[in-house]
Amino acid sequence: DVQLQASGGGLVQAGGSLRLSCAASGFSFDDYAIGWFRQAPGKEREGISWISSSDGTTYYADSVAGRFTISSDNAKNTVYLQVNSLKPEDTAVYYCALLRDFHKLGYGGSIINLPFALYDYWGQGTLVTVSS
Repeated sequence: DVQLQASGGGLVQAGGSLRLSCAASGFSFDDYAIGWFRQAPGKEREGISWISSSDGTTYYADSVAGRFTISSDNAKNTVYLQVNSLKPEDTAVYYCALLRDFHKLGYGGSIINLPFALYDYWGQGTLVTVSS
């Protein structure tokens, strides 16, 4: 079974940094993208960053561009999200999700606006709390 395990959240002061990890396992397909999403208390889930498995192309939502960096270690099947200059409004549960056939279906930059229902697998989330 495909599993995504998100980790690395915690309590951090404003201006601080964290590195979130999304460990993927249980599959052999190689055309996919992994995205990071977050949901703050009382707010809708928001997509924030994505990376293609095959060529490492990255995408960012405007809300985090310049502060967050997504990367991957294919040997470990792990995607990272380096979150810097954290603000109290970044407080949320952060999730990772996998979208199959990213290149085959030609998503490209449209992944930023894809409905969440199209994602094939979701991790359980890791809580990031930013204190002011």
